[in-house]
Amino acid sequence: MNDLDVQFIAVEGVIGVGKTSLAKRLAAMLGGYALLEEVEENPFLPDFYKDRRAYAFQTQIFFLLSRYRQQQRILQSDLFRRPIVSDYMFQKDSVFANITLDDCELDMYNQIFSLMERGLPQPDRVIYLQASIEVLMARIEKRGRPYEADMDPGYLETLAEAYTYFFSHYEGAPVLVVNTNDLNLEKNEKMVKDLYERLVQLRAGKAFFPARGEFL
Repeated sequence: MNDLDVQFIAVEGVIGVGKTSLAKRLAAMLGGYALLEEVEENPFLPDFYKDRRAYAFQTQIFFLLSRYRQQQRILQSDLFRRPIVSDYMFQKDSVFANITLDDCELDMYNQIFSLMERGLPQPDRVIYLQASIEVLMARIEKRGRPYEADMDPGYLETLAEAYTYFFSHYEGAPVLVVNTNDLNLEKNEKMVKDLYERLVQLRAGKAFFPARGEFL
């Protein structure tokens, strides 16, 4: 099951929205490769959640380098012979940077980011998952990562607003916007198939799943 026009799918959204679960499901369904963000490997992340201002730059640079190495491995391998489903977009790295770094750090970050972004593979389609702050907090609590135990709802709300702004201006690929508040994409195989069918039918712009209007 695969559309030859869709070889690289990126799943995006705020912390706890279900990106990794959906990326794994889609990759398995398509017989593809799940490209997953190396979150647990970031040694600065626990300290970042204790003191975001003090550890923002180290945390951000680690993620930037990690994502860049992963994307480079895609280019240097034969993975594009089968579908790739990633639980992040390289371009979204700047979403976090813009809300966590101070002006001097952000200027340095942007210089590094602009150099790394050149020539990296771009997704053919993007799935943008959304959920309310209450639902996100419940999912974060359920997965039980110790360093997320005291997650600040205000931080999640700021992230959600930044994502909305990012995708309202993003034109790099067609985007399927999915409100996951009442969807169980982890267990409902038919719904995942329906989502994929809607995704490959989308040739430009943005659409919603389930459909409720065409544009953000």
